[in-house]
Amino acid sequence: MRKVAFFDVDGTVFRSSLLIELIEALIERDQIPEAARNMYIVAELSWKNREGSYEQYIASVIKAFMKHIKGVSYKSFGETIEEVITHQKKRVYTFTRDLIRDLKKKKYYLVAVSQSPKGILDAFCREYGFDKIYGRFYELGPQDRFTGGVIDEHLIMNKSNIVKRVIEREKLTLKNSVAVGDTEGDIPMLDLVENPICFNPNLKLYKHAKRNGWKIVVERKDVIYEL
Repeated sequence: MRKVAFFDVDGTVFRSSLLIELIEALIERDQIPEAARNMYIVAELSWKNREGSYEQYIASVIKAFMKHIKGVSYKSFGETIEEVITHQKKRVYTFTRDLIRDLKKKKYYLVAVSQSPKGILDAFCREYGFDKIYGRFYELGPQDRFTGGVIDEHLIMNKSNIVKRVIEREKLTLKNSVAVGDTEGDIPMLDLVENPICFNPNLKLYKHAKRNGWKIVVERKDVIYEL
């Protein structure tokens, strides 16, 4: 049976958040109003000043995106995605980029799991040869415009659901399986594999990893080291 590896994407493979880059591009292209930025700018500044958490910041971005994506056409959304990917596709971490390349050579089945919209995940992850991609799937309504709803949100909210689904559907083995994540939201996914890797973890994931003896890797500038 084929072996499998699961990757969180934002902050783990991609050196930013695809959702953040996408919403900023949508604002710049006047696809969604400037008011959307006002919903997360305070949380962004708080995080940058190390007064608030990144989780609070990204939660504000998700809330803004879900509110303002309603009514945006799929065509203009796709055009914005192409623009973002053209400029951002190579902005990845060396450690995970090389790990993906190594696992591909070893014939691993590669799965991307992220809270970012599936449309931009598909475009980004194709560049790196992922076999399966899971993200937030936003519902389309009449005239191919987004409704603001998310389809099967329960699946993506707990990444262990994705692991179990992929293993069963693709007939894969968890023997020598790998998963890479950077926040506590990745713990359910990391718990299920034989080789969990915590990459640039936040404090909650770091403490959990230390208690469980998981591998912790940090990439800072041009240095990669284990803790």
